[in-house]
Amino acid sequence: MTSEVELDSTPKTQRGVGFWLAFGAVAITNLAAALDATTLSVALPAISTDIGGKSVEAFWAGTSYPLAQSALMLLWVSLSQCFGRRPILLLTTVIFGLGAVLAAVAHGYPLLLTGRTVQGVGGGGIVGLTTVIITDLVPLHERGQFYALVSSIWALGSTTGPIVGGALANAHAWRWIFWLNLPIVGIALLGISVFLKLNMRRRPLKEKLRELDYLGTTLFIASITSFLMAVTWGGTQYPWESWQTLVPLLLGVAGMIAFCVWEVFTSGPTLIPMSIFLNSSATILYLGSFFHGIILWALVYYMPEYFQSVKEYSAIMAGVAALPQTLTVVPCAVGVGIIVGKTGRYRWAIWLGWGLTTLGMGLLIYLKVETSVPAWIFLEMVSGLGVGLLFPSIALAVQASTPPEEAAMASTLVLWFRGFGQTLGVAIGGTIFQNRMKAELGNVPGFQGNTGAAANDVVRLIEKMKQLSSEDPQLSMLKYAFASSFKIIWAVMCAFAGVVFIASFFIKEYSMRQRHVTEQGYRRDGDTSASEERGSKPQ
Repeated sequence: MTSEVELDSTPKTQRGVGFWLAFGAVAITNLAAALDATTLSVALPAISTDIGGKSVEAFWAGTSYPLAQSALMLLWVSLSQCFGRRPILLLTTVIFGLGAVLAAVAHGYPLLLTGRTVQGVGGGGIVGLTTVIITDLVPLHERGQFYALVSSIWALGSTTGPIVGGALANAHAWRWIFWLNLPIVGIALLGISVFLKLNMRRRPLKEKLRELDYLGTTLFIASITSFLMAVTWGGTQYPWESWQTLVPLLLGVAGMIAFCVWEVFTSGPTLIPMSIFLNSSATILYLGSFFHGIILWALVYYMPEYFQSVKEYSAIMAGVAALPQTLTVVPCAVGVGIIVGKTGRYRWAIWLGWGLTTLGMGLLIYLKVETSVPAWIFLEMVSGLGVGLLFPSIALAVQASTPPEEAAMASTLVLWFRGFGQTLGVAIGGTIFQNRMKAELGNVPGFQGNTGAAANDVVRLIEKMKQLSSEDPQLSMLKYAFASSFKIIWAVMCAFAGVVFIASFFIKEYSMRQRHVTEQGYRRDGDTSASEERGSKPQ
């Protein structure tokens, strides 16, 4: 992508209806991705009961999507550089829809996991290309409001997802979690096909194929997949010290080292320009995005479990109970995007965001069996405010810290590190929970000698709790065991947030007043000058 940077003294671009319809078509794909990411967690107990799966299989149903998304996101962006944003976005949206169909018709976990993995393959392209296309459509100082809108759509899906998932699970209609994706996918495909008109430099196919980093991409996908699989099943499906965990873990680490060496020393095209990491501010921000993902997904997956186990809420009520946290994300994301875009200042939002996230995760440690409704509403809101502030501020700060010609990959890396963190967030939270739960179950009558199996099968344990009477002392002891285990998760997340909060004070503030020109910018009807000037053609 070619870009030029200079002080911007021009007025804000006037955009017509076609532009906004194009942007809306791109943004709505995120609604499907957000719904898919958040509806499943509260419905997993019902799904396992229906199709007879074990806790390990339910765990993989939750993690297969982000694993596939993390492995392939950068590949899709790289392909879009060569073959155009619109064709690749259409392809990944179709793949996402296909995965939804496979999951919806599944009568066993093998097909359900296949569908979730296929959805993750497509979701990686959807999430990555949305941000990249925004960098193509608008200059940096105007992107804040666009990121705010996308964050709002994502937050809408994240907010309604647990409620929708819970309602469908209670109605024994969990398959509609996946069927509901199809109308959104259909609208997005139509809108992208009709309204998203982008310029694209005309090049022979052989030249495009020479721009791909084949060895680097292969090393990256293989090593990330191997590493994430090991981290995901370590301590749950297999012990950490087992060969099933250590072999793929070590292979993944070795593969990532080989990938980095290749990217630094190759004279050909690269998947990730290593020069991106030479800026210390950008590196800190990528680290922040990584831990943002860990904390975010720990909240998404383990807060519903707290409400279902400790508070005995149904699946749908667990989704409703998460609203104080998720609803605060929307106004924060919108407000920060607009203010940063207008002022050009972003460090305050990052500092405030990490400060509130650290405080919020610390406050969650006080969630107990006896915690009242007003108390847990307040405790949830603080962490929601912090997480919401970080969504647009990190993305804008990274792009301000990065050379404009690397804006597409830089913006994608923010999402990739967050997605990578999301996958690890579930795994880290699961490992912490199970280790603590084993110790707690040793004090519960009926579980001595079987603590490991019970701690690894949380889904069935929650279902068993629902069958106990309120007067049964075992129920009370199990509630305390769950509450105590969740506390350790929040304490670790608080420590993570605190470390990044301190590191964020070393971030420098760069100017956001940049004029941006891109090869794949929006093409207005009747406007051919841009494409002729760059040797481009419409996609």
